[in-house]
Amino acid sequence: MQYSLFSAECGYGLEWYKFKKSTWGKLQETLPLAELSALLPPLSALGNTPYFDNYGMVALLFLKHQLGVSDEKLIEHLNHNVSLQLFCGLGLGKKLIRDTGIVSRIRSYLGKHLNVHQFQDILVKNCHSELSDTHFLKMDATCFESYIRYPTDVQLLWDCCEWVYQKQLFVLRKSIKTPLGKEKERFDVQRRKYLIYSKLRRKSYKKTKKRKKSLLNLLKRGISALQVLLNQHFKSDLSSKFYTYFKTIKTIYRQQKYLYDHPEKKVKGRIVSLHKPYIRPIKRGKMNKPTEFGAKVHMMQVDGINVIEHLSFEAFNECKRLKTSVIKHKHCFGECHQLSADRIYPTNENRRFCTREKIFTNFIPKGRKSAHYKASQTLKNALNKDRATRLEGSFGNVKNHYGLAKVKARTQPTEIIWIYFGVWTANAMQLVKKRQKEKPNNQKNSYQKFLF
Repeated sequence: MQYSLFSAECGYGLEWYKFKKSTWGKLQETLPLAELSALLPPLSALGNTPYFDNYGMVALLFLKHQLGVSDEKLIEHLNHNVSLQLFCGLGLGKKLIRDTGIVSRIRSYLGKHLNVHQFQDILVKNCHSELSDTHFLKMDATCFESYIRYPTDVQLLWDCCEWVYQKQLFVLRKSIKTPLGKEKERFDVQRRKYLIYSKLRRKSYKKTKKRKKSLLNLLKRGISALQVLLNQHFKSDLSSKFYTYFKTIKTIYRQQKYLYDHPEKKVKGRIVSLHKPYIRPIKRGKMNKPTEFGAKVHMMQVDGINVIEHLSFEAFNECKRLKTSVIKHKHCFGECHQLSADRIYPTNENRRFCTREKIFTNFIPKGRKSAHYKASQTLKNALNKDRATRLEGSFGNVKNHYGLAKVKARTQPTEIIWIYFGVWTANAMQLVKKRQKEKPNNQKNSYQKFLF
């Protein structure tokens, strides 16, 4: 009788055994991929997709943030690594995935159909049993910057002029065999002047104002000429993407014209990027980077696990999210007895709320020192240190190692998906490391029980 090293249930033999012992196998055990894939509609209703089912699509995005590589490199790793294929539930064999754009399409598909709040609730419930200090809540806000060049008014106006004239007006006139007219000459003159301006090392206020005025006049003429052309020849022949861009450019012109006429005032909902009109300037007040452009996220942390409490591309005051965070903590983890936050949070309203809920905070006390001042101050210092090291340190870890330093997604839904998967990939790896630390102790205890 011949004995086999692996049971028939393994299916993959040695490769499956190596996968289960690897980091990828442990990460797969940590993540509830089957439950997360159940949030997506069945693929049969949307048409079959090659290679990946719902399970594979969710696993692939976790894989991307864990590897921290581009979409092309991700497919290259997947083609030549059996462990990664097993992680995604694939059996490619000798086949190779040639389509490098499949990752981008999967991200777009999840952006349309995945409810990120339900997605996060499932992950929180999955890791709840492994957390110990669930009574201690830390909170802070950070900004996950979008992958765009630093925006300026002159650059933004030139991008709009280039789209209106070069990509639309001239192309549409050639298609109906109409002469380009004086618009071509005006555009070429302004292009030369813009190139001269952009190469200047020091751009004075006077020169910048002059460029803005010229580009505003050029853009106004271009919008009018393009609108006349659309009304006469192209009433319903163009795509919805064209009209979305055209509407955005009209909004940009109105905003920039108002700012030019009233330089001392501000515009609500100011657009800073033509291709990402949902991005807003976020004032952070940092010395090296006072303004950031991306999604502002209010984060909760419980025993090293980060939970996205609120995500918005509009600026918001994070101190007003304290009550909501405590309520969400109670819903997900139970009662909150200790709270740590930075100096922007201790408003009178938040202090009264924490006192009413009997939550001990690291806020600087008002009034006279109490009899237990020294003891409470020692605990406050410990809470401050834990928040400054673990919570703020986790922001740098997620940005540097899980692809959130610059979010390279192209649309708002895919950017949200990118952020959620990056944060929860880091959380999953935290749980994997925690299990590995606890495993030797468990093995030692079981060995001692065996001896005695």
